[in-house]
Amino acid sequence: MAIFRSASGEGGTEVVLAAGNPYGSRTLVVERDEDSSVAYLCSPDGTVHGAVWLANHRPAPAVVDLARINAGLPPVMPRHNTLHPDGRRPLGQLTALWFEEGDGVALYEDDDLLAVIPGWADMSRGMPGYARDAVGESPFAWALSEALEGLEPRISNATSYWRWRHSEGSWPSFQQFVMGHLDRALGPAARYWDASGERLPTVGITERPPHGKRDFTVLSTVGMSCQRMPTVEQWIDKPGAYARIELAVATRDDPRDAALLLVWLSQYPWHSVTWLGHGHTAKWYHEPSTFPLGPQYSGVLMRADVPHMPNMSGFAFGGEAVRWLWLTPVTRETLEAQHR
Repeated sequence: MAIFRSASGEGGTEVVLAAGNPYGSRTLVVERDEDSSVAYLCSPDGTVHGAVWLANHRPAPAVVDLARINAGLPPVMPRHNTLHPDGRRPLGQLTALWFEEGDGVALYEDDDLLAVIPGWADMSRGMPGYARDAVGESPFAWALSEALEGLEPRISNATSYWRWRHSEGSWPSFQQFVMGHLDRALGPAARYWDASGERLPTVGITERPPHGKRDFTVLSTVGMSCQRMPTVEQWIDKPGAYARIELAVATRDDPRDAALLLVWLSQYPWHSVTWLGHGHTAKWYHEPSTFPLGPQYSGVLMRADVPHMPNMSGFAFGGEAVRWLWLTPVTRETLEAQHR
């Protein structure tokens, strides 16, 4: 049984809010008709990742209205699962607050928290999202009141983060903070490239020529750790130690070639709603003949704490340690072996 259809605005429904996250990877769409309002968390291709009922606008039925579901209309919550069994007025002014990672969102009605669709929402596993007016757990919404203890820190962090991130001077101060750390770890900087264009997250690449006893150049991203990566808590018990990273690559050849690897991956977690960690691999997105470090390679392996590489530890942001992952080029055979 399909509980929620793809959010499209068809079938007599009206889109009352469409708000994209700062990274362009998710959109919150709120729809309503005369009977109910529902929020959907969608990717750019229209795939619905989470969906949560928000309100009934007419008296609730005793049981699930299967005719509405089968017609692809927003569901009406059964009587025993709503705080307002007689229905409530249309929703007021709606605003979205995105989690720092961009994979989850809090929805406000006026200034009151109305619903949360976290990054771990998954309708196929019966986890639709949390709604203020829901009672208990249903396929359409779980009670927000019962989840607030775990969600409030995330929402508070998101409020503080975006207030800081949108403040004047936030990026230059962060950039200076990272560059100072790298000065101490790697020596003086040479060239610097922008890797983000006009899209968030803002990321640059710093080149550090041979210094002291180090006879190779190190390139590092600057800015990935300014925001936590999405989905980490779905895979790691203590995500705080893994959610912030920068990438590095060592080379004795033209640094501009190695820099292309960092341009390729520096925004990937937020645009693809995923994370990068020790032992992960990434397959080059184009023909192998175009791989920056030679056509014999097809991708990279990411590793933390690589022997004989500079120690980059000691940097933290947002109260969380930042890990540097070193990129090593690997062959197609190595990539295939990693995924067997």
